[in-house]
Amino acid sequence: MAFTLRSPSFGEQDTLPLQFVHQAMGAGGDNISPELVWEGAPEGTKSFALTMYDPDAPTGSGWWHWVVYDIPATATSLPQGAGNGDGAALPGGAKQGRTDFGTAGYGGAAPPPGHGPHRYIFTLYALKTDKLDVPADATAAYVGFNIHFAKIAEAKLTAVYQR
Repeated sequence: MAFTLRSPSFGEQDTLPLQFVHQAMGAGGDNISPELVWEGAPEGTKSFALTMYDPDAPTGSGWWHWVVYDIPATATSLPQGAGNGDGAALPGGAKQGRTDFGTAGYGGAAPPPGHGPHRYIFTLYALKTDKLDVPADATAAYVGFNIHFAKIAEAKLTAVYQR
């Protein structure tokens, strides 16, 4: 079975629904993280990590919208709203890193008006370690660095959004 990631709320390359768009910068959404479901984790998976990244942001380095790590290997989904800043709806032991919005938790799409379509890439990583050894206030880039050394496999889901 292939390692796959999907959302019941949108499909691959679909437009990200407004409820998953940020309120910041006049984007006008609800800033709720989508439900995500996965299957087919490879043998040896001890935990998962998830990132949401916009490579099209006009920053020179893209934009990290969400990072979750230390998701237990027994998990097969994140419920809608799991990305609240307090992390209460995450599976036990899971943690959220700091995004480019400056805080932990989900930060939805908020591309500049007229900038064209942006890609929002959700990547779920199957990891060979139970926990990532990162500081509590680690940035997404720092967490990502550690993810890549522990990665067994990855599954992606990409949505698009523009204003």
